[in-house]
Amino acid sequence: MGRRIQVVENIMGANERLAAGNRQMLDAAGVVGLNLMASPGAGKTSLIEHTIRRLGQQVRLAVVDGDIATSIDADRAAAAGAQAIQINTGGECHLDAVMLQAALGQLDLNDLDLLIVENVGNLICPANFALGTHKSVLIASIPEGDDKPYKYPGMYRGVDALVINKIDLLPYIAFDMDYFRRGVAALNPGLATFPLSCRTGEGVEDWLDWVLAQLKHKVRLSPGG
Repeated sequence: MGRRIQVVENIMGANERLAAGNRQMLDAAGVVGLNLMASPGAGKTSLIEHTIRRLGQQVRLAVVDGDIATSIDADRAAAAGAQAIQINTGGECHLDAVMLQAALGQLDLNDLDLLIVENVGNLICPANFALGTHKSVLIASIPEGDDKPYKYPGMYRGVDALVINKIDLLPYIAFDMDYFRRGVAALNPGLATFPLSCRTGEGVEDWLDWVLAQLKHKVRLSPGG
């Protein structure tokens, strides 16, 4: 058992070092990186499409899509108007720093302001592997149920922002928002939270304002900025 623990520690340590290298690459180019995580079907790609279409005229952005197979999500991001790189993980339930490093090598980072990483749909594994992005965002959705913060505390505890998607379904699905929010607050007090609907567009503007705020903050931190 001790040997297994050592192997896991070695893997995680190597990933952290590579993630730090990815962060240095983004910082050197002045690019803000966002890691979007969610369960399958929560609306990651739909939110990315909104972001591309609404910010694409003022922000130079690219998308890295992680999935077990297919290029469906990357194709949607490209159709919305962004540079898109597809990473097929070959069965792995998450992206890791070495996968992102390979994708970064295919992009001209000096020609970007924002990099959105769409992680593999999963509420466990992605929380454990740093990529080197600046902010981690979790997208929850109303059909998933109001108990997810209680079932997946590691995911909710480790993110910088929370999107609650598909609020247009609240009248039709038994979802206790107060119960959900109490679970989130116990794990991540003061978490920036954006209830919205990618279908109707309600609340999306608040999300976009938060994204722009991350870019402005990055400019202030940049050398000479």
